[in-house]
Amino acid sequence: MLSKSDPKYKQLIHYLTDLGDAAIAFSGGVDSTFLLNAAHEALGDKVLAMTVRTPYIPDWEIKEARDFTEKLGVKHVVVEIPVDDKILNNPENRCYLCKMILFKRLREIATGKGIKNLLDGTNHDDSADNRPGMKALKELNILSPLRDNGFTKENIRSYSRMNNLPTWEKPAYACLLTRIPYNTPVDNDLLRRIDKAEKFLIDLGIKAVRVRVHGNLARIETEPKLISKIFQENLFKTISEQLKEIGFKYVTLDLEGYRENK
Repeated sequence: MLSKSDPKYKQLIHYLTDLGDAAIAFSGGVDSTFLLNAAHEALGDKVLAMTVRTPYIPDWEIKEARDFTEKLGVKHVVVEIPVDDKILNNPENRCYLCKMILFKRLREIATGKGIKNLLDGTNHDDSADNRPGMKALKELNILSPLRDNGFTKENIRSYSRMNNLPTWEKPAYACLLTRIPYNTPVDNDLLRRIDKAEKFLIDLGIKAVRVRVHGNLARIETEPKLISKIFQENLFKTISEQLKEIGFKYVTLDLEGYRENK
């Protein structure tokens, strides 16, 4: 059974304590929630959580981030950033461009508040993935304590459960730009429709879900066990009617299930 005296966890706390202060890019996801909780334990009021609000981040994630920081008692700012012209057509290097844009802004705010260290929740497993955004983080000298201390995705969920964090079994999410094909114009109305469609499905209990968009067609990807739930509970008509009301003309269920789109 894990405990806070576990050597790996103690090593992370020592690492964070030695920093002296930290601004943390906080999405409210599994990794950044665990990192923020550990940083608060290590640094107390010398921690600032920074959450980006932009049209391609779901509104419900912003609310969850607010709720957690309020409960934890940590300082929190929500940073408004519009969709930059560089990613308006969803280019293939969008992740690199996005990270550069967002983290430069977060760095400016952290520096303005006298905070030296800007941290993100990249973990050890992310290093093996094809993640263009990591190149931007390296160029901007963003610290990734979970990666540097060898925390895998499985480790983070285990330690999150140990710390009674609400995210320990939360599905992984990605920004809404990943729901749109590369080199496709992005507008706020499309992003809003995707956000509403996914929130509706999450509220139905389809928690690990992506609504991929192809013109006026919405293609739902979810885990195989949740595909079974849709069949068993006969949710087809309910889902189709609601997504059409949101603004999609056609609604499909991808029978291969969720998979990461590069």
